[in-house]
Amino acid sequence: MFDLSGKTALVTGCKRGIGFAMAEALAEAGANIIGVSATLETSGSAVEKRISKIGKKFIGYQCDFANRKSLYDFIKKVKDENPVIDILVNNAGTILRKPAIDHPDEYWDKVMNVNLDSQFILSRELGKEMVKRGKGKIIFTASLLTFQGGITVPGYAASKGAIGQLTKALSNEWAARGVQVNAIAPGYVATDNTKALQEDAERNASILARIPASRWGKPEDFKGPVIFLTSKASDYVTGSILTVDGGWLGR
Repeated sequence: MFDLSGKTALVTGCKRGIGFAMAEALAEAGANIIGVSATLETSGSAVEKRISKIGKKFIGYQCDFANRKSLYDFIKKVKDENPVIDILVNNAGTILRKPAIDHPDEYWDKVMNVNLDSQFILSRELGKEMVKRGKGKIIFTASLLTFQGGITVPGYAASKGAIGQLTKALSNEWAARGVQVNAIAPGYVATDNTKALQEDAERNASILARIPASRWGKPEDFKGPVIFLTSKASDYVTGSILTVDGGWLGR
């Protein structure tokens, strides 16, 4: 039920962190990988080397998700070169920190473009092909801030709240057409995006005190969830947001 042999998965934001681990997991389950991020080397990247070592095919692309033209150019190229994409993992994201009263338009616009607008457009353009074929899997990377407001990240919180609703909206339209749309909401994970929090002794201590698992998450913690939500094992799971947070929301 968890075998992805013969499938092709597109993973955005796969250069490092959670996206790297997800791409690795999908390849370990049998899928060939299309990887894309803003700074991904189109040849010779660490993720390409890892996927190749597993024995699966990897094709790398570069796309600035904050730039609408770059996004549409990428979509045309990837569809022309890869006619069938079975799985889409919308993992690319960014976070910009500044209190709301000082949060500039530039921060807001960039975060929304990367975290929400580009993900809707990519899902629409690949999703329509899945709908035509009558099957497909789309995964969004949500956040604890899909449910909570956060501190000094109003744009990020707004974008991730919207991702939760977008997951449900697309699921409502496409579930009967054979396409399952779900999201994974990471808790506090040790990645580049949370470096500022990890290095803030006071915040780090307060975060760890609330997590029942008593540790920060690791990118590897997302391997099982992404395989589940992209395999036949989850064919009756859609419109759901799976929290992978060490028990944070249950506290």
